[in-house]
Amino acid sequence: MPKLKTKSGVKKRFKITATGKIKHGVAGKRHRLISHTANYIRQNRGTSVLSDADTRTVKKWAPYGLD
Repeated sequence: MPKLKTKSGVKKRFKITATGKIKHGVAGKRHRLISHTANYIRQNRGTSVLSDADTRTVKKWAPYGLD
């Protein structure tokens, strides 16, 4: 069997925690922020953890984990 490639978008967008959960940046924070409320911008600061259903999909895209 040949080696499997990691999807390059996954390398750039996700990190795996020590317990195997996947962290990601929150969407909607790059531009057009004037149309978002200050509450929205504050709540979406930093990173968050993916749901279990999405975690299974992302782990298939990164067969050997992420560095």
